[in-house]
Amino acid sequence: MSAIAWEPLEDLATPAPRRPRLALVPDAAPARRVDEGLRLTARGRLVLLVLAVAVLGAALGFRGMGGAGAVTPQHTVTVGAGQTLSEIAAAELPGQSISQGVLSIQLANDLSTAQVSAGQELVIPRG
Repeated sequence: MSAIAWEPLEDLATPAPRRPRLALVPDAAPARRVDEGLRLTARGRLVLLVLAVAVLGAALGFRGMGGAGAVTPQHTVTVGAGQTLSEIAAAELPGQSISQGVLSIQLANDLSTAQVSAGQELVIPRG
């Protein structure tokens, strides 16, 4: 029988890598580099967003309330007791089929169903 002896090799043993150490620096503000970009605060970004929306709205012809070129208010109807959206569509949009009229009223009022309740005010689209 033979015996095997184990001896660690000195060349293969490598020391653990050194961890970086923290160093304290004075509280003075560091000098700003010329090539460093400008940083915006959250408030600055909000101001830029509002300005961009205003410019885009003006470019697309958006008109605010009042003033020259203001959009005239759309026709509205108050739903009566027992009245359905189909009845309102037939009465208010006679140039369209009932199903198309119901769809037009749903889109104009952002309704997900054809159910309406008494006292609800609906915008009737033109045409």
